[in-house]
Amino acid sequence: MNRPSSPAPHCRTCAHYYITHDARFPYGCRAMDFKSKRLPRQEVREATGRDCLVFTARTRCS
Repeated sequence: MNRPSSPAPHCRTCAHYYITHDARFPYGCRAMDFKSKRLPRQEVREATGRDCLVFTARTRCS
């Protein structure tokens, strides 16, 4: 029986994701130390063929 796979983690809910001040590369990943024109998860998927392996869910402040 095929189970639906879980959705890929989204950068905006990751603790490593940030918005840069570089207009040419507005999205960044601190864990992988890079900036990009596209969301980091898109770059990782294109380069490796896999979803991000360093995703860490952001903790919510109360």
